Amino acid sequence: MSDVLAQPPALAPLLARGALLSPFKRPRPDAHFPRTRLVLPALRIDLARLAAYERVCGFATGEDALPLTYPHVLGFPLAMRLMSGRGFPLPLLGLVHTSIEITQRRASAATGEYELAVYVGGLEPHRRGTEASVITEMRAAGDVVWESRSTYLARHRTHDPAPGRTADDRAPLPAVAEWRLGGDVGRRYGAASGDRNPIHLHPLTARLFGFPRAIAHGMWTVARCLAAHGTPERARVEAEFRAPVLLPGTVTYAADSGRFELRGSGDRVHVSGRVGPPTT
Repeated sequence: MSDVLAQPPALAPLLARGALLSPFKRPRPDAHFPRTRLVLPALRIDLARLAAYERVCGFATGEDALPLTYPHVLGFPLAMRLMSGRGFPLPLLGLVHTSIEITQRRASAATGEYELAVYVGGLEPHRRGTEASVITEMRAAGDVVWESRSTYLARHRTHDPAPGRTADDRAPLPAVAEWRLGGDVGRRYGAASGDRNPIHLHPLTARLFGFPRAIAHGMWTVARCLAAHGTPERARVEAEFRAPVLLPGTVTYAADSGRFELRGSGDRVHVSGRVGPPTT
């Protein structure tokens, strides 16, 4: 079943609704989840907002092609509408974005018109709780030109061992650059993307959720790495969010042979990923 929307939903009411409903949800891998596809049939890009996103993430501004990560931003309000609803079984508060896979089949013009669709792909057991996958698809003239699969983890006690992601025991990648991140990165990215989760905005609001300082958005860290790495017009990106990046702070960007990492002090890996050709 598809639910066609006239415009993207506002994020602030969805965050509030998700926060209010979170205490009443009991996540489990076999829970029912919404099968609805949310669709925006005639999406146009706000070029001023796109330029702000490009600046905060380090992409070149004024290019006709969308940055590879930008369709995720376009689909995020639809994903939030699904995840904040009564039918979604995982609590929005405390939900952790653990990974993203992106396939870009061709470059997409910033001045184009697109159809965007978002739906829940399913639930899976995880050694630390239950993980949901959210699928985003972007079409141009009926063809899928971009798609992604994000996973979100709700932590809770588990009775049976379930697989987590295997640790990457390969040697650290060679350092390419050191980035000093200001305390306003979360606020700037939140203004450009619309994701104003309080854990990213100020130390005080982050402490309410157990963080000593504000943390960078996971999707900002991936976008910043890809802006430095560069991506072909046709590409597949896989990235895992391993540890939060505290703001302000200093991180090391490392890359080699299609792989990339963002590391902190003591070589702690915050984000790891790879760029390659699409599988199909």
